[in-house]
Amino acid sequence: MRQIVLDTETTGLSPANGDRIIEIGCIELLGRKPSGNNRHYYLNPEREIHAEAQRVHGLSLEFLADKPKFAQVAADLLDYLAGAELIIHNAPFDLGFLDAEWQRLGHGPTRQLAGGVIDTLLMAKEMYPGKRNGLDALCERLGVDNSSRTLHGALLDAELLAEVYICLTRGQDSLLMELDIGPAGSGHSGGHPSGPANGQVHAASANDWSHLAIPLLPANPHELQAHEALLLDLDQASKGKTVWRKVQPMPA
Repeated sequence: MRQIVLDTETTGLSPANGDRIIEIGCIELLGRKPSGNNRHYYLNPEREIHAEAQRVHGLSLEFLADKPKFAQVAADLLDYLAGAELIIHNAPFDLGFLDAEWQRLGHGPTRQLAGGVIDTLLMAKEMYPGKRNGLDALCERLGVDNSSRTLHGALLDAELLAEVYICLTRGQDSLLMELDIGPAGSGHSGGHPSGPANGQVHAASANDWSHLAIPLLPANPHELQAHEALLLDLDQASKGKTVWRKVQPMPA
């Protein structure tokens, strides 16, 4: 299974009002393990950056002035995302900006280009109702080291979200804690201009889990039948309000 953990930074909060993407970070997971085939782009937004947004990510127009425009990286990004399942925290926000960029180039929405979308914010709200479920709060709750996140940065946030997602979906201890390593060694400063070169395909060295064997064990027919019976019981008990019946199933 090919999954892409994705995060963006933007000029503001509203693509409908002309705000644009200024940074994209992607971490590829193959069989739930980081492959090292990542993407990172800084982008010239061709417009001003709201002061509030700049305080969050620390990116300035001066730094972005010589970076490519979205149209210049679109073909590479489109090929990279095609068919993959996207893992995004608060997916409507990032998808809204991506969809606006694709629309400018005559493409369909991101959900049609990719192989599905998982919103980890919705997952966290289901698992931890009534609690703070931002990325920092989840890192603290799940034991993920986010000490290098002094500013929001798309690549660092994608790296952190990759581990958070593994923890949310396996209930296991932090892989980074087991290895005694942390995302700070990736060399990315959370959106600071000293980050990786634009469009660089690289391995986040501090998150190199390539030597780990994470088995994928498919359910047998008996287990699938028992699982479906349990879901039906939960459906009836919740009067049809179970979230998993509304979520698009992951591709095989």
